[in-house]
Amino acid sequence: MRVYLSENAFLDLLLSSAEVYKRECLGFLLGYKLEDRFIIEHAFSVQTANRKHKGVVFNKKNHKKIEPILTRFNKLQKIGDFHSHTQFGPTKGLPIPSSEDIKEMAPGRIYLIVAINNNEKTMPWCENRDGMVSGSVSNFFFKISAHFLNGDSAVKRAKIHCPFPPGF
Repeated sequence: MRVYLSENAFLDLLLSSAEVYKRECLGFLLGYKLEDRFIIEHAFSVQTANRKHKGVVFNKKNHKKIEPILTRFNKLQKIGDFHSHTQFGPTKGLPIPSSEDIKEMAPGRIYLIVAINNNEKTMPWCENRDGMVSGSVSNFFFKISAHFLNGDSAVKRAKIHCPFPPGF
């Protein structure tokens, strides 16, 4: 499985994660799913989420307000969600799904985790061999991973393609 991340979605992921740094962000991914890939055009942050250092809770009541708006976009669908794992003291945020993250996954969806940590050394943006995208901006180092459930409900990592970051 492959994930194609647009420039708009990439920027939204970074900004959403940095804005609430030290607490987790949460948002939804808009795009479309093809047979062997997800195309992510937009990522929007859930502003009413209850954020913590190690977790984020989504308010379904408030989300019902935007569902009718999302259904008006024929070409874009809600194809998954994203959230951040943030550094807490010396413990680094990792782009690995927790057991709680895995419980919330559904087949046919894509899930992005944005690990955001203090930037200790400036790193250029790149698509890594492990399928993740990483790099630094300002005071932050980011590493983004994508995950999905395969046919037997096992969590698999998808390879992210993002042509925008290398020239960032």
